[in-house]
Amino acid sequence: MNLSPSNRLTPWVGRLIIANAVVLLLLLTVFTSPSLQAALRFAPGEALHRPWTFVTYMFVHAGLLHLLTNMLVLFVFGPPVEHRIGGRAFILYYLYCGIGAAVLSLVLSGIMSSAATPVVGASGAVLGVAVAFALLWPDAELLVFPLPMPVKARTLILVLVGLDVVLSQVTPRDGVAHLAHVGGAGFGYLFFRLQALSRRSPRQPPRAVERVVMVQSGAAEPEHRTPPVPLRPRRRAETDPVAAEVDRVLDKISEQGMNSLTPAERRFLDEVARKKKQEH
Repeated sequence: MNLSPSNRLTPWVGRLIIANAVVLLLLLTVFTSPSLQAALRFAPGEALHRPWTFVTYMFVHAGLLHLLTNMLVLFVFGPPVEHRIGGRAFILYYLYCGIGAAVLSLVLSGIMSSAATPVVGASGAVLGVAVAFALLWPDAELLVFPLPMPVKARTLILVLVGLDVVLSQVTPRDGVAHLAHVGGAGFGYLFFRLQALSRRSPRQPPRAVERVVMVQSGAAEPEHRTPPVPLRPRRRAETDPVAAEVDRVLDKISEQGMNSLTPAERRFLDEVARKKKQEH
């Protein structure tokens, strides 16, 4: 799968990876007190008395393998999502999914003993980012070791969430916060569904349009149009998600005008244009 140019490490993904690695290093070498680690983890029974743990637990990991697993998933799915929605929206969405994972654990702790155990790690937030990727590029094909064939992003994330649901019931004492993972994924899915509902409005009947080419995305700049040209064949999202997103945004400009673009879409087109100039 080709995600260029958004497959490169983006600012907030890089900062999150560094922050998680530094916290683990400090907890293993300098701040080794068990009481400090207990104060940072999320324990449903103590959460209301320690509200900071709704955030701090995301940066505490049980060991190097736990950290590497979470950061690998973030490294794979995070950059395309951050590139698409913008850095500020990405970090807020990441924290929102992590807090959502803790909230679900807190709610279920009163009825399920497996949800009452302390939780550490960024798995809920990271799985929320993976859900965002699957919703934005559902047909993107991913190579997952040791599977011999590519798997669509939508299928992969559904399987991962399904496994967490099953394992939370089959092996509730395995030391993994499966229900927190489900909470991060569920809150991520809810975010995008509510966003889609808020943007839904009666659409005008389609009309013949020409494609608009953005020369500069500044708000004060007038629109520049090229002579009408035949629309290019739609590129398959699973082959090149970035190219497919460019097609979608250009079609939106053609139908609704430059003013219909969101700030994230403007930044996306500016970044693509900058990359193209560098290549040439």
